[in-house]
Amino acid sequence: MTFSLRRVLFGSPLPSERAAYERLPIVLALPIFASDALSSVAYATEAILRKLDDLDVRAEDLYVTLGVSLAIVALILLVVTSYTQVIRHYPRGGGSYMVARQNLGLIMGLIAASALLVEYVLTVAVSVAECVAQANSALMHLGGVWAEVDRHKVSMASALVLLIVLANLRGVRQSGALFAAPTYGFMIITCTMILTGVYRVATGLPPADPVAAPPDPAATQSATWLVAIRGFASGCAALTGIEAISNGVTYFRKPEARNATITLVILGGFLAFMFTGISYLAVAFRIGPSDTETVVSQIARACFGTEMPFGVLYIAMQLFATLILFLAANTVFNSFPRLTCILAEDGFLPRQFATLGDRLAYNNGIILLGLTAVLFLIAFRGETHALLPLYTIGVFVAFTTAQFGLVWKQGRLRPVPWGWFSVNLVGGLVTLMVLCVVTSTKFVVFDVPPMFGTTWLYEGAWMVVVMMVLIVLTFLAINRHYGHTDEQLSVTAIDDRPFRHTVIVLVPARIHRGVLQALHYARSISPNAVALHVAFEQSRAEDLQKEWEERSGGTPLIVLDSPYRSLVGPVMDYLDAAERVRDDDVITVVLPEFVPSRWWHNVLHNASGWLLRLRLHYRRDIVVTSVRYYLD
Repeated sequence: MTFSLRRVLFGSPLPSERAAYERLPIVLALPIFASDALSSVAYATEAILRKLDDLDVRAEDLYVTLGVSLAIVALILLVVTSYTQVIRHYPRGGGSYMVARQNLGLIMGLIAASALLVEYVLTVAVSVAECVAQANSALMHLGGVWAEVDRHKVSMASALVLLIVLANLRGVRQSGALFAAPTYGFMIITCTMILTGVYRVATGLPPADPVAAPPDPAATQSATWLVAIRGFASGCAALTGIEAISNGVTYFRKPEARNATITLVILGGFLAFMFTGISYLAVAFRIGPSDTETVVSQIARACFGTEMPFGVLYIAMQLFATLILFLAANTVFNSFPRLTCILAEDGFLPRQFATLGDRLAYNNGIILLGLTAVLFLIAFRGETHALLPLYTIGVFVAFTTAQFGLVWKQGRLRPVPWGWFSVNLVGGLVTLMVLCVVTSTKFVVFDVPPMFGTTWLYEGAWMVVVMMVLIVLTFLAINRHYGHTDEQLSVTAIDDRPFRHTVIVLVPARIHRGVLQALHYARSISPNAVALHVAFEQSRAEDLQKEWEERSGGTPLIVLDSPYRSLVGPVMDYLDAAERVRDDDVITVVLPEFVPSRWWHNVLHNASGWLLRLRLHYRRDIVVTSVRYYLD
């Protein structure tokens, strides 16, 4: 068996019938589809605290963080309940896109799809950027060279994205098994940290390490309702990833809808408990945001300390927080390709996105997502908080369209399921209100430096809105192209009249076996074939003419002068002239080529044939045929 680097990296090909066996049980589906949502607890509470800190809220009023978190938990449970209906009614997957398109119309469906695609890319960028931040928080305590790793966070984050791409190109089951242990480990250690912290607070034990933020004399703002709303808008990052299960129902084992619903309910329960617990401990320990250490790291130090033996629990917390954030991106690498596949099947993306790769994965969607996420990491310097203002807009557009789509669908059923109708109506109104709040509060973010060294280009939700508009326009343009293509390729009648054409053999400066083989082929097509040579030097052209008369067997050779040493231009001019004087249906251009025995030998020969084929490709009524002579 020959060595193949491709097989080492991606594994052996899988037959199509293995697709059913690559489906996921709940125990593997949970870490794949829940890691994104669960990982948001690592930065959602910090996002609230950071916003309150930016607003100079007094330390004694930071209790509003817990109230905001409880409101977000209520929204989480409402969205989870609503999405169980999305799964039930749309077991094919596609989530908000399918719901909105079938019930609210094409444009609303495309808006939902564009929102999801943007949100998926940002999810990968945010998760990986925060993964690097969590790792740096732990490494900082080691000192020395480890304290400098933060300077390389963009390179580290980009490398992690490419590693996830590689894992997913190997196939669904392989990535699920790879990500199961870290996800379950994060759930266990986070619940252990919360229970330990609650015990310390309840029994009056002090934090294992001092973590209370020092008082800020500039913090004089009271916790008004407007402050709470802005904190709520930032904390809504905790809802990202909930819709992933509805987009990937087809990845589950049968019965798909039932298993997906069970997974979603489990996700909602753990997400609500973990987010509430982390927010409570952040308030109880009076923790504030820091530029050098994450909030989760501070809570873990308060609960476990960094001294042994309990310091191992702090290390475990940081390790699993880093891993869950790294693996959170994997959720998107299952949902994004599936959504692009559905869009491609519907004619709104290139059809290549609907093609399964060797390992039964949608390779093109996976690669597109990875490369786009890397571009975002580079553009935003790998900063989580630079990416967060763009975050959550897309997911709430998807939430809102899905809720109102279900309301419209259920309103047409007879009898009307009033219970679920009410749940989805309330969910749609609430998510619409949240969408307006999040968009308005984050539309332009002035409390960060402007982008790319400018004095006017600020980050904010406006960028997401612009991207969504451009994506929808791209969808429509692609669909219009496919429509025109199908219309023109449709078979209306069979044209069986005699086919007439001109055959032209292009002759290089030297006559070799490949040229004679091409000439023989041209004569088999038409006895009236002609040869064409573009001469750069007259003396060489005369020698070629003499040799041609000896070897061609009577086929005429037309020599075109090219004083400016251009090959393509004279050929195009001759073809134009031939089309004007001949009424044939098509002109066949025969290109003689020889193929070296080693691929690297190609760099020793010119690429004139390739350039000519490229130009001729777009000429109407021109057929280009390459006759190859293979060298030993």
